[in-house]
Amino acid sequence: MNCNGKNEKTLIKGMCLKELEDWCIFNNKPPYRAQQLYEWLYSHGIDNVRKMYNIPNDFKELINKTAIISTLELESKVSSSKNETVKYLFKTLDGKLIESVSMLDDLGRHTVCISSQSGCNVGCDFCATAKMGLIKNLSSGEIVDQLIIIRSISKKRINNIVYMGMGEPFLNYNNVIKSANIFNNKKGFNVSANKITISTVGIIPKIIQFIKEKVKYKLAISLNAPNDQIRDHIIPINKKWPISDLIKVNKIYTTQYKRKKITFEYVVMDGINSSQNDAIELARILKSSKCKLNIIPYNEINGKYKRPNISTINNFIDTLSKYNKNDFQLMVRWSNGLDIDAGCGQLAISN
Repeated sequence: MNCNGKNEKTLIKGMCLKELEDWCIFNNKPPYRAQQLYEWLYSHGIDNVRKMYNIPNDFKELINKTAIISTLELESKVSSSKNETVKYLFKTLDGKLIESVSMLDDLGRHTVCISSQSGCNVGCDFCATAKMGLIKNLSSGEIVDQLIIIRSISKKRINNIVYMGMGEPFLNYNNVIKSANIFNNKKGFNVSANKITISTVGIIPKIIQFIKEKVKYKLAISLNAPNDQIRDHIIPINKKWPISDLIKVNKIYTTQYKRKKITFEYVVMDGINSSQNDAIELARILKSSKCKLNIIPYNEINGKYKRPNISTINNFIDTLSKYNKNDFQLMVRWSNGLDIDAGCGQLAISN
């Protein structure tokens, strides 16, 4: 139990049910109050104790005096003129900024891309967030509040959650998994585990932990190169955990999860990893991997990297398809919200 000093409040937003029960007991309240509080905080998204009608006044007073139940303030939101994509800018209680993206597709499905850190220190050369450096890890409450605020504003049920916003989720592993458990819990957000995806650049020890703990959420790995020479250049952490390690961990994953597949993400950048030879080499390293491969045309950030033209993209995909011997399921994902810098790899805060 992390209960602070006399003049400080305890951050209970982001606590799991067991932690809330411990907090209630610590404050001489019956543990069943934790279930009520859990549902108010997450299922209903309420941060005003006056609206928690089924808890007594003395418990409301305790929450007001000793607990923090709101972690973010909405600074602004901007909507795309081309599709139903909205980018949200939030400020944490300690004044740090983060961005999240809400996307509605043609079938009405609502996907929210959330951040796990303010900034990022992995240093991927093509990513706008990396230019910020790491400012802070987000608490589980700060991760959860992104969804709560977006849900309250959009008034639309959230069908899919992707940890693909700012930051490297597996460098904030505990808070990411804790928040995902709240999203999945039937008394929380009640989002299916198969609709929650956690994306990592490839932090091997944490991927192994994820597998050993039998975490039920979907896993995506940012591959982005067909060989170590290219990947070392654009993703420096590859020098510590090279592509061969990612292929090995994929085999471990497919052994553990019989019906699930890792999704390898591949951002196609002009003249970097977009040639037909790159496609052939990529198909070779994924041979017999039984994974999913998600091709993402690069979203530009006014830097040295560019999106290939449509002909190059199509040739790359056609070559992959030709050399794919049922080794992987091939998909192409075009990002929405590019006119508001809400696409994959574009989230960043300008100081």
